[in-house]
This record gives sequence, structure tokens and C-alpha cells, in this order.
Amino acid sequence: MGEVMLSVEALDVTFRRGGDTVRAVRGVSFGVARGESFGIVGESGSGKSTVLRAICGLAPTSAGTIRLKGQPLPDPRPAAFFRAVQMVFQDPYASLHPRHTVDRVLSEPLAIHGFDRREERIEGALRDVGLGPDFRFRYPHQLSGGQRQRVAVARALILEPEVLLLDEPTSALDASIQAEVLNLLDRLRAEHGLTYVMVSHDLAVVAHMCDRLIVMQHGAAVEELTRAALSAHRAETDYTKKLLSASEGYTPA
Repeated sequence: MGEVMLSVEALDVTFRRGGDTVRAVRGVSFGVARGESFGIVGESGSGKSTVLRAICGLAPTSAGTIRLKGQPLPDPRPAAFFRAVQMVFQDPYASLHPRHTVDRVLSEPLAIHGFDRREERIEGALRDVGLGPDFRFRYPHQLSGGQRQRVAVARALILEPEVLLLDEPTSALDASIQAEVLNLLDRLRAEHGLTYVMVSHDLAVVAHMCDRLIVMQHGAAVEELTRAALSAHRAETDYTKKLLSASEGYTPA
């Protein structure tokens, strides 16, 4: 594995709910090489999205270390972290402000991080995700689900990050549009040399996108697989086999 871009070592995330303590993530470890696409798969409640939130500093880490390019990440995360690491959420409708134009959605991160050449960067980001300049002054309600998710990807890309964290980025979209957005993400990774960590409940989606993946159940990683092992159905655990047969209905070409 080349240079390690992101590593998670023995990560625990514990929440307090009322009088109860919930261990949402239990001792999860993995490393992602620069330029790699890494998947985290599991059912709802398996802790997979919590791992992404912990990387961003949005979930309380009770044990373990998260490193970016070998450096442990401080809490709270510094501004430089959010330039290097950006997240794309599941529901583009919820993550875009309904009364902000696409132009404002894209210019805000540039203003916060003090970027120059804003006009040029906004047009470039829209071009990157296959939307023309005429999308700049539209509002989210004037866009389809697929177009909204492209804007959310453009917003993540506009800071020229090195890592994208993708939290179920296509699960709110129709199957045909899902494939379009996945192919777009694939192309952007190649063009920009990005590193991806992608969370999904759908093994087929992750197999389409990722070189390697871990399978999570009840907060723990139960298996790590390569794409080749996955397509050859070389899963060790019954849980992964069950996920495999559930995703059989959909095999992206």
C-alpha cells in the first residue's frame, strides 16, 4: 500500500443516551492509501456512518487514534483539516440551504477559507460535475435529485480537498441516476487524484466504487475484503454472505 493518507486505529465511539452508554463503534481499524477508494459497508445501525462522523470530529471518540498523512488529528479539527477532507452527505436536499442559490452554496466555502479567483473556481467546479454555468443562479428546488447531489459534490470539491468522505451519496436517488453519480465520482477521483472513504448499506454500490472494503456489524469490523474477493464471492462471514445475496439483484455493469 503506497503512502497512507488516512488511518483509523482501534477507534471506539461511545454515546450516552439517558442513563445508558452505547458503544456505537468498537475497536475499528483500517488504513486508506493516497488515491484509493475504500468502502465501509453494513446495515443501518452498524456504526458505519459514525466512523465518518468521528473522522470529521462530529462524533465523540472514546478511544483510538485517527491520523491524516501520519499526523494524529487534534480536537476540535482545525480549519486546514476541512480544506483537506470534505464530506458528501446522503440527502442533497437536506444539505443544501433552500434559500441559497447554487452560486452562494459554492461561494461560501471559498469565502470562509479565503480563496481567490472565486468566479473561476465556481465555474470550474460546476463544469467538473457536469453542470453548465446556467446552473449558478438556480435554487435547490429548481434542481432534480441528481443535480442537487452534483452541486453537493461540487461544493465538496471546490476547496480542492485530498480526501472525500461519502456517506451513502446515492441512496436517496433512483437507480439510473445512482449509476450516473457513481460514474461521476469515479471519474473525479481519477482526474483529481482523490482518496475516497465511502459508506453504504449496499454492497453492489461499494463493489462498483471501491478497491477494498470493511464490513461492519454492531459497531465492529467483521471482515475486510478486496474487490476481487467480493466479485469471486470469497466472503468469510455469514453476515457478509447475507449482504451479498441481498445485493445480488443489482450488479452495475
